[in-house]
Formats: sequence, C-alpha cells, structure tokens
Amino acid sequence: MKTSWLQIPENSDFTLYNVPFGVIKINSNYYAATCIGDTAINLFELAQLGAFKSIKGFNKNTLNQQYLNDFIALGKQITNAVREEIINLFDEKNGAQKQQFAKALLKLTEAKNTLPIKIGDYTDFYSSIDHATNIGKMIRDPANALMPNWKHLPVAYHGRASSICVSGHSFYRPKGQKKPADADAPIFGQTNLLDFELETGFIIGKSTTMGDSITTQNASDYIFGKVLFNDWSARDIQTWEYVPLGPFLAKNFASTISPWIITIEALEPFKVEGYKQIPEVLPYLQYKGFDNYDINLEVIIETQQGVQTSVCQSNYKYMYWTMTQQLAHHSVNGCNVNVGDLMGSGTISGPQPHEFGSLMELTWKGANPIKLNDGTERKFINDNDSVIIKGYAQKGNIRVGFGECKSTVLPTK
Repeated sequence: MKTSWLQIPENSDFTLYNVPFGVIKINSNYYAATCIGDTAINLFELAQLGAFKSIKGFNKNTLNQQYLNDFIALGKQITNAVREEIINLFDEKNGAQKQQFAKALLKLTEAKNTLPIKIGDYTDFYSSIDHATNIGKMIRDPANALMPNWKHLPVAYHGRASSICVSGHSFYRPKGQKKPADADAPIFGQTNLLDFELETGFIIGKSTTMGDSITTQNASDYIFGKVLFNDWSARDIQTWEYVPLGPFLAKNFASTISPWIITIEALEPFKVEGYKQIPEVLPYLQYKGFDNYDINLEVIIETQQGVQTSVCQSNYKYMYWTMTQQLAHHSVNGCNVNVGDLMGSGTISGPQPHEFGSLMELTWKGANPIKLNDGTERKFINDNDSVIIKGYAQKGNIRVGFGECKSTVLPTK
C-alpha cells in the first residue's frame, strides 16, 4: 500500500494512487496543482524547487497558466511522467524532502480552485440505458421507450461551453418558454421543474485533424482524465423546445464540473466489463476487453439552512456506451477534437429506483416527492438549494476519488 509523508485521512479521495490535476489561484496568479490528502501542491512552485528536471520535453511554464490545456498538450508521455514523479516525491520513503518542498504546499481548504481547462467544445451524450428507458416511458411510449437508433449509436448533442463553471458557483434560475398541458399556447416565465443530472465528463488530451477518426482501440490515447459533471436541466422548458433539434435553453444556462481532473491512468485498476450490447454494434464501435469503470456516485441535496440529504446512489458501470465508443462515434465522420474539449456522459442511472440520476426519474416527473432530512419535500430543485455530486472508486486498499461537484440555485434574476 502506498503511503505518503503528507497526512492522508482515512477514506480520503486524494490518495497517493490518485494525484489528480487542477488549477488554483493565489492572489492574481494561476498555478497548476495537485492534491494529496488534505494538502494542495503548487506544481509550478514544485518545479521551481527542482522537481521534474529530468523529464525530457517538459516545460515548467505550462504550470504557470490559467488553464491546463498547454500542460495536457505536452502529451501523456510527459504528463504521466510528471504524475509518477509527484507520487515518488511524496512517498513516505522520501520524507527527508519535506523541508525542501514545503514552500509548494498549502492546505486544501485554502486552495481556491478555478476552472481547470479552457473548454473549446462540449458534447453531451445520452448513454445510460436505464435513464433513457425511464425518460422514454415518461414522455413517449412505455412499450417502446427507446428510440430506434438508441442501441445502434451513442446519441449526443452539442452543448454550450461558455456556461460550464467550476464547483462552488451559483447561478440564477433560468427563464424561457413553456407550454403547460392545459394551455393552448406557450407562456414565458421561470422554470418550475429545475433538475440536476448526475454525470461524469472526460477531457480530451490530444487533438486531431479534420478528416481523421479515432478508433475504439486508440481512444484512450486521446482521453486525459475524468471529472464529475452536473448538466442542469429545466424540464418544463425542455419538454416544449426539444422537438425537433433537442436541448437548447433548457440546458445552456449552467453546467458544473468538479475542479480536479482524475487521470485515466489512476482509474485503470477499476476497469470492469461493459454491457453486452444487443443487437451487435457496427464494427467501428466494437471493442475488446474491459472498457467500463466501477465508480460509486452519489447526489446530495443541501437546503439553504445546510441540511443535507442523500437522494441518489448510483455507479458509472451502468453506462451502456463506453467512453471509447463515444469518442469513436464522435470522430467517425472526420470531426476533429481539441485538447480541453469536454465530453459529458449523459445522466447515469442504475436499474434500481435509488440509483436514478435525476429528480425527473427519482420523483417520476413529480408524482412521488422525495422527503428531505429537514422534513420538507422536493419534486424538483427549490431556490437556494445546492446540489452536491460525489464520486470515488475503491478496490481493496486502493481508493481514488473526485472530491465534490457543487452548485447553488439562486432565485430568478
């Protein structure tokens, strides 16, 4: 078991098996960072103190920028070497270096996290079969919940990158057109059916050229890491607008990501077998071996008074379409991807009711309200509620977590 000379509390998300990457702001300056236990590590300062000198092709100035894009673009050979050196430097056996690197350390609670990547493009998939089935039963036909194409390709839409914010932000309840069931014409007003969506996202780590395609065999070379993701949804606005072209105002007002990017390499021990896909998918979507991940996920609603209630416990392993399939499909037509692009998983629901990844499902479109720990009920999210998403993977003594993804809803502006 790997242990560190830094203190790592029991059940910490940020063990020496993890070593994620993010960006912190100190005064008016931005620095690439990682965290181990309760300690944040300024990687630019660590480089100034002598780390990473032996890594060929490494440029420490990529650690002194507002976003990680240029660091990620150095390539996995370099970024993985940086991560491995961090693991070695902070291993318990190297505790004699504690004083040498003290200047690069600060308390995790004092580290101001900022958006870790400059997101050029954002695509959101619809890849959980339980979620798609639940939604289809509610708004279409219970006997034919899935659209005819759903088991043949990873359905997705292109979203809005400008309104993706880092954990800890707040946003105003959105407004838009709605058409009540008993109305003859649409009305304008605030959404009354504001919902969270339990998702993860993956970050593109290698760019392609227009015309090139990524395969399921090499897709992992293009995936830098994963984050938690909440793709907020205004269900009443969405119901009216989504035909024929899909989500628009119902989704583009706010999305939330966790601040620490967990590398794909750190998640390698938690790979599991994916769904048996029937009917058999086309050759470009086929893959071999284990291509899914066992990641425990939880959603918590926190009231304005600070009372928390866990409302969902799900797992990433319930994804029908894998990340490599999503990326292969995204690029099969020659669409280019760029470092820093974000790909959302789509809402992650499991087969059991407590595993449903949205209030739309948990309350079955409001018919079955959830009782919170303060005695109040929720059909959908109230003003001043916060939603917290947590996630971690564990196998024996190896634990890798994501921290949290939190945001708060303010009354309509």
